[in-house]
Amino acid sequence: MRRFRVLKFGGTSVGAPDRMRQVRRLISADDQPKIVVLSALSGTTNSLVTIGASWKSGLSQEVEQQVENLYDHYLNFINELVSEKNPEALVVVNFHFEQIRKLTAVSFNRACNQELLAQGELISTKLFHLYLQESGLSACLLPALEIVSLDEEGEPDMPRIQKNLQKTLEQHPTAQIFITQGFICRNYLGEIDNLKRGGSDYTASLLGASIQADAIEIWTDIDGMHNNDPRVVPNTFPIESLSFDEAAELAYFGAKILHPNTIWPAQRFNIPVKLLNTMQPQAKGTVISSKKNPGSIKAIAAKDGIIAVKIKSSRMLLAYGFLRKIFEIFEQFKVPIDMITTSEVAVSLTIDDDEHLDQVVLALKEYGEVAIDEELSIVCIVGDMVVDQKDLLAKVFDAIGDKSIRMISYGGSKNNISILIPTPLKSEVLLALNASLFTSKLVS
Repeated sequence: MRRFRVLKFGGTSVGAPDRMRQVRRLISADDQPKIVVLSALSGTTNSLVTIGASWKSGLSQEVEQQVENLYDHYLNFINELVSEKNPEALVVVNFHFEQIRKLTAVSFNRACNQELLAQGELISTKLFHLYLQESGLSACLLPALEIVSLDEEGEPDMPRIQKNLQKTLEQHPTAQIFITQGFICRNYLGEIDNLKRGGSDYTASLLGASIQADAIEIWTDIDGMHNNDPRVVPNTFPIESLSFDEAAELAYFGAKILHPNTIWPAQRFNIPVKLLNTMQPQAKGTVISSKKNPGSIKAIAAKDGIIAVKIKSSRMLLAYGFLRKIFEIFEQFKVPIDMITTSEVAVSLTIDDDEHLDQVVLALKEYGEVAIDEELSIVCIVGDMVVDQKDLLAKVFDAIGDKSIRMISYGGSKNNISILIPTPLKSEVLLALNASLFTSKLVS
């Protein structure tokens, strides 16, 4: 049985011809069989989202101009990537942009928009495959739309993915390198769909779990998971190792380097996940595994776009089944809850999705007064068994000082202390916590 590694390269890793050449060097450095998962070229998905928004709004002239701008970008890209004697690259680009033009010429609908968003990954993988062929490196294209599928609940259908992947790999028993698309998949109706933004990480983890790979490598433009947000805090440093639980907390609560759903497929089969830097492949990066380091603080992360929902009802709160009824409303509209606290007369909770907020509020009003607070952020402190550190909360509150705290979650997880604050205070809080916690003996 062949032992694979799964390597995912994000948009910045394939966003320029020189970056694609670097990816080629990385995947050809040894002879181990590999599945290489590629995102769309950097900026492409954002452009396609913008095109989709203009299309939905009926702005046909804007759509046409936006499509042509993106098309010109790809023409320049292939001129640098492959030689003039290789006309297939232009054929690929023309084919997919003709698909884009056909899609946006009809009335907007969700299914067509999902197909529009898939074009970026389809183009990047085909162009990279052509480049590998021209450079003399043999590889097989692995169509993600024939492998990755969702069930009726919109969750990955793991038994089906595993069956599809094994069947496809067996058709190429001597191939060493397979190239496939991240992000895109098919839903239970067979329509083109996706794993949401950042979903290429998730694709890599699903494929790695399906074949019980030796490792899942996530290659980006940063050398691993950092101990804080480097966009806000100076002199952050990469974390050499994280447990699966720590990494899952950090990814969910704002660490942009990793898609939140990436961890569970790898954790299920105990497959290490490595976060590596395409531009600095010699850097150690971060290894995520089952190994734990009890009592240490690993990192601080922040998640924006949080909405607090408060339900006040002195009549219903202590009644049997009240909380169940509240949760059922959020379940009905498929709105996940981040944090929750209760008092004698109120329940406060947070969400990060306002798509169904009006319907949720209307349903909640049956059980009490509802108040909404927006423009909030969750700051979380992550480490193994951090809640067992006797002086940690004192350090946290000393660092925050007189800054406003709307909610705190402590004890729900041994790996996470979460604090809800107004978003305008986020930078100050991250800087203050960094100074307090990463100069103490709690760090290791």
